[in-house]
Amino acid sequence: MWRYKLTIPIFILLLILLVCSTKKEDEKGQQNITTATWHIFRGDSNLSGVAKDKLPDILSLLWSFQTGRAIVSSPIIGLGRVFVSSTDGKVYSVNLADGSKVWEFDTGDDVEASPLLVDETIYVGSLSGEFFALDANNSEVKWKYNIDNEIYGSANWARTSDSQQTLILVGSYDNKMYCFDTNTGKLSWAYETGNYINGAPATDGENIVFGGCDEILHIVSIVDGKKTGEILAGSYIPGSAALVDGKAYLGHYGNKLICIDIANQKIDWEYKNEFAAPFFSSPAVGKNQVVIGSRDEYLHCVDRKTGKKIWTFKTRDEIDSSPVIVDEKVVIGSTDGRIYIVSLKNGKELWSYEIGAAIIGCPAVAGGMIIIGAEDGRVYTFGEKL
Repeated sequence: MWRYKLTIPIFILLLILLVCSTKKEDEKGQQNITTATWHIFRGDSNLSGVAKDKLPDILSLLWSFQTGRAIVSSPIIGLGRVFVSSTDGKVYSVNLADGSKVWEFDTGDDVEASPLLVDETIYVGSLSGEFFALDANNSEVKWKYNIDNEIYGSANWARTSDSQQTLILVGSYDNKMYCFDTNTGKLSWAYETGNYINGAPATDGENIVFGGCDEILHIVSIVDGKKTGEILAGSYIPGSAALVDGKAYLGHYGNKLICIDIANQKIDWEYKNEFAAPFFSSPAVGKNQVVIGSRDEYLHCVDRKTGKKIWTFKTRDEIDSSPVIVDEKVVIGSTDGRIYIVSLKNGKELWSYEIGAAIIGCPAVAGGMIIIGAEDGRVYTFGEKL
């Protein structure tokens, strides 16, 4: 009788502990969902490709969401949602918790550019040249501007030094970089280059840097759109530069990854791809390493100061996807249909998942999750199953 009475309180105590533990895990997961932020396709306005979060030891597929056609853009995360554009011409808002659709917006043409989220507004351009500012909560059009030529790269944003004005920056195949006032949608300035602009501009809050098919890295003031410098890269630039600590890092079609000193407007170092294949990927710039994918099917890691090779990691096909550095790991997709996690230290494979469709866009990494789109038209979300 005494033993029986004792087991009931212990049983209840264990039950309470289990409920509390489950509640904590649920709250932790909910907190990750509500606070997870990856508002631009490289994670920040510098386009550094570095995530601040950590990844769980065991990753599982949490959910996937089907769009109408291939996804070649990169998803973004914010407001408890995933925002992604598709070549079916639509931009989608999806619940981060379960992958259920919140809304979809039809731009009227294919969308290959990644969305940008700033202050509950989505900015995205289409291949018809229309650039939209959409309410992130319900997809209502706040304003739009007809550039009338293809937009392939993500937009970026910056605030003026007095914090009175937020500016949106986007390039186009009419050879121009555009700057808009977020409140009115009015054009603040346009800067003309000598050829197509492919990627997104990177900014440090004062200048933007970007390249394109004219083989030049352009340095332009965000205030008035005046040129403050330019550096000949040596070949055309398919992707985006990362602007970190006054240095611009970029890959180009001439099989090189280069580091440019912005203040002195000179190339600090060049890393030549020994396999003679171009870089369409955009680099991720960590504390000591720079990592970039190549069409030689390798992920390359070099010393940030010297440009000397540290390691290479072989996939089964080309890597146009741009890597993300997170917690001493590198996340990368490949056109071989797989997403990989490799060690930043030595390039050893730590995890992989076969989606089965080519991956062109870069992953979004936030809240302990990896979210990526593929050419099968699906968005895939990986994380820890609670």
